[in-house]
Amino acid sequence: MAPKPRATMLRWVFGAVGAIAFALGFIGVFLPLLPTTPFMLLALACFARASPRVENWLLTHPKYGPPLRAWRERGAIGPKGKIAGTVGMATSYVIFYLVSTPSLLVAGVVAGIMVCVAIFILTRPS
Repeated sequence: MAPKPRATMLRWVFGAVGAIAFALGFIGVFLPLLPTTPFMLLALACFARASPRVENWLLTHPKYGPPLRAWRERGAIGPKGKIAGTVGMATSYVIFYLVSTPSLLVAGVVAGIMVCVAIFILTRPS
């Protein structure tokens, strides 16, 4: 039985989004303000629907595999990831505040969002 055209199209869409997310995550390895992990998690989720072979490659990759497997199995973020995430957000906020001199409302909203994300990161299992 041939695959349905809609299913084939969705696999291509998930594959394309996964490839873009992987590329952004890879660039994030070298650019400190671009996060790597969220893009790799998105790529993994997309490839789970588009290409089991690429999904398996990501899960068994020596560098990306262990944190992706930990997240998938236990929703865990390692201690290094927690430190990097929170320090990166704090640094980004300071740069944002000094460079853009935002209004008090904007500064507060951005700070509130970053604090919520930091709490989420810090409360995940290690």
